[in-house]
Amino acid sequence: MSKNKKLIASKVDGETVSPILPDDVKNYLIDIDGTITEDIPNEEPERMGTCKPFPDALKTLNEWYGQGHIITFFTSRLEEHREVTEIWLKEHGFEYHGMVMGKPRGGNYHWIDNHIVRATRYEGKFTQLVDKKANIQVFE
Repeated sequence: MSKNKKLIASKVDGETVSPILPDDVKNYLIDIDGTITEDIPNEEPERMGTCKPFPDALKTLNEWYGQGHIITFFTSRLEEHREVTEIWLKEHGFEYHGMVMGKPRGGNYHWIDNHIVRATRYEGKFTQLVDKKANIQVFE
């Protein structure tokens, strides 16, 4: 994590709970295949080292990193693909804090968490994010 951003200790009813980031820092989880580069399946790992990044993804993510946001790649690539992926990210100049391998495949994700989660579907271009109203599912 960026040295100038500290996690904030949190308590609920006097009990210590997981720390949180300051309100002005976002914790971005970014998919790799089909989001920052072409959609490469795990069954064709030989393509992982030669694909090209989407230029708008590189520019936008590095801007977010420079603004102090946390960038973590969250990918369906397997642990055995970590090295080729880290080399590819470095060669193309992506700045990031971490990478989580083995994201479940198949889409239709439904993330349940005790922290606020905002989901943004990538639809072909990285631009600045804008607020829009949408229907969401919540627990009653």
